[in-house]
Parts: sequence; C-alpha cells; structure tokens
Amino acid sequence: MRSIPLGASPLSINNLNFLSFSSSSSSSSSSRVSLNSHQPSSLSKLGACRASQVVELFPTVSPEIVVREARLEDCWEVAETHCSCFFPEYTFPLDIMLRVDRLLAMLAGFSGQYGRKRTCLVAVVGSSVDETFFLGSEDIKIGGFNGKFSLNRGYVAGILTVDTLADFLPRKGPLRQRRTGIAYISNVAVRERFRRKGIAKRLIEKAEAHARSWGCRTIALHCDLNNPGATKLYKGQGFKSIKVPEGANWPKPKTAPDVRFNFMMKLLNNPTTASF
Repeated sequence: MRSIPLGASPLSINNLNFLSFSSSSSSSSSSRVSLNSHQPSSLSKLGACRASQVVELFPTVSPEIVVREARLEDCWEVAETHCSCFFPEYTFPLDIMLRVDRLLAMLAGFSGQYGRKRTCLVAVVGSSVDETFFLGSEDIKIGGFNGKFSLNRGYVAGILTVDTLADFLPRKGPLRQRRTGIAYISNVAVRERFRRKGIAKRLIEKAEAHARSWGCRTIALHCDLNNPGATKLYKGQGFKSIKVPEGANWPKPKTAPDVRFNFMMKLLNNPTTASF
C-alpha cells in the first residue's frame, strides 16, 4: 500500500499532514509496496502498498540481502526510501523538508510505546552479518533504536513497519476497545532498482516472525484497491481479503479521501485461511 505516516510528524508540507511511523507504516499506517502501476502524478494521493512491477535492471546474481531491524544509523536512508518511493515528484526544497520530517517522525514514533510493540525492518544490500563489526552499545537508546553502529552497514533497499498499536484495526465491544493479538503491517517500500528480487516478500516474512514472537495470532494490513500488484503479492503470502460489513465504520489509513482500501488478514498459525 502506500506510505503511511512514519511517526508523529512535526511538519506539514504543502497541506499534507505526515503522520507517525506507527499505524500505522507504519506508520496512520497502511501497508504499501511501491508499484509501477501508478503514474508519478498520482503517487502523492495513494496511501497503500504497491508491489513492484519494474523491469529487472540487475544481473541474475544479486548482492547479498539481509533483512533486519533498523538501527539508528539507518534512519536517514529509511526516510529517503520512504520519500523516494511514495513522493518522487517532490523537488528541492520540499524533498529535503519531507525527508527531515520523516526522520524526526521516525525517531519520535518508535519511543514510549508502553507495552505495545513496533519496529521498522530494513532490507540491506551488500551487508554480510558474519562480517559486520559494531561500535557502540545496545544499552544506549535514541528514539527506540539502539546506539550500535556498523562499519559494514550496507545500503537500505527496502523498508517495512510492523506494530501492535491497533490504530487501524476495527474496535471491538460497546466501549470500542483496541484489539489485541493482531500485528499490523505498513510503509512497505522497495527502491526501484532493487525491485523484482523478492525483497518485499522477505520483509513480510520477517514481519510475520516478529508478530509471532510478540504472541500475535493474526497479522493485518490495508492494500490499495487500485493496486493489483500489491494485492497479488499479499495473497501469495497467504493474506485474505476481509469484507467490511455494510454500514460499518472501520478505521482506514489517513490518506487522500478518494483512495479505497482492501482490508486483508492472515492467521499466523494457518497461512491458508483467515478469519476475523
């Protein structure tokens, strides 16, 4: 789906209020994968995942790809990936302002969750786990990220946010309580030159592993109805479309009002079925 805010964003650019990196991203947050199916002029209106449909530009043998949690050192490249995939039409100085906005939102959005889980995953190209050398300490926390820095950090090619905040999940009961036990995917984006290499799929698989480790039984996302590539990607990963009951007012990612979403879920203990 498309960009869903990366955090509690302090800036408003061109009358666009960029939200937090949480549900989000993740992050308002809707699951997005950058797709070639949308024209650049329409990208700023979309708020959903767009699966990549770009001609392969790289040789058959791709560089090593490592999917891991984002570290402090990755923050600028995460913001750059987010903006270049979902707001490519922005030019100087708005592009710089947007990237700084995303960076600050990300640092603010990953701290102080009080029992709720949220993390940003990155797909890094050209970084070997076995050869990575770190400086700093995990005991130092800045915006929810540890203070370790790698001397062989590689290049961020894709991002994804997963959380348990439940901001964009239907509430339950007469008191409209937040749902628990459900993880939410948002802000899925892959840089254009690294698409069609299975990066989005690996990010989703890693997100599911995190959700299981958090004790979640289900994982969910919103996908743009006008993005068949993203829909195909998620269905291939075992997600099922959930029909919104007639007259129900389920929360949706905060994007352009004309964007329509498909709510999708997957049971983590049975990838072939899903219920809600």
